[in-house]
Amino acid sequence: MKEKFNIIESTCVPLPTENIDTDQIIPARFLKATSREGFGDNLFRDWRFSPEGEKIAGFPLNDDRYSGCVLVAGRNFGCGSSREHAAWAIHDYGFRVVISSFFADIHKQNELNCFVLPVTVSEDFLQELFSNIAEDNATKVRVDLPAQTVTNLTTGRSEHFDINPYKKQCLLEGLDDVEYLLSKKSDIERFERER
Repeated sequence: MKEKFNIIESTCVPLPTENIDTDQIIPARFLKATSREGFGDNLFRDWRFSPEGEKIAGFPLNDDRYSGCVLVAGRNFGCGSSREHAAWAIHDYGFRVVISSFFADIHKQNELNCFVLPVTVSEDFLQELFSNIAEDNATKVRVDLPAQTVTNLTTGRSEHFDINPYKKQCLLEGLDDVEYLLSKKSDIERFERER
């Protein structure tokens, strides 16, 4: 479901592992469906559950201390194959923002396409945020898309993040690529008439 973005304040789910690839985000055996729904149940499946289907204690998504719509992940998030199902799973689970110090390019684009905002921060900011969350699981961040800033509300420290202006507009207006084109229909028709 598409929701307009503006400002999000939330607690965080920490996942400080580096080089999390798309097969770890959503294992290949779950890629049989073509609709975006239902993938959240298998997000990080092999890290969240044993082969017998039991929850693995200590994994952050199984830990009641952590909640919120912001996933804070280690460097090089979404590397590996370009499967868009990984972004679908993140969105379907309920995350609206992923914060990391580096994203694989294709995965970053896939997140934007399904209304998950990838926020790239400095490694120092990321490590400070992990430290604050470890000390207090109620640590919150404020993600301001119009201003393109992320703020650690524990320390007050903010950083600016980059985003493609077109994708920013789509997120702010709650439009996917097709809906954006349809919103420009009268402009396109006028252009055709005038040529």
